[in-house]
Amino acid sequence: MTIERLPAGQLNACLASVPDWTYASSDGGSISRKWIFQDFAQAFAFMTRVAFLAHEADHHPEWSNVYNRVEITLRTHDADGLSIKDIDLAKRIDQI
Repeated sequence: MTIERLPAGQLNACLASVPDWTYASSDGGSISRKWIFQDFAQAFAFMTRVAFLAHEADHHPEWSNVYNRVEITLRTHDADGLSIKDIDLAKRIDQI
């Protein structure tokens, strides 16, 4: 199955559905979000839950963790930019 980049006509509506994420238009587009937790254990627990969602969706984030901070960037490399898979995973992450 080929994953395609979000068409320009759908981009704004999709981005509006994930308002806490920041859009970057470079390299075809990506969305990012940062979280701050009380401590490392809470940050790692969050990352573990996201890992299971990502594995289930077969769509894996670019992310970093420093102590209580987690930053996630979603971009579909096969589409060379932002795809519906990124939006869908962002929505699922927001539900955690």
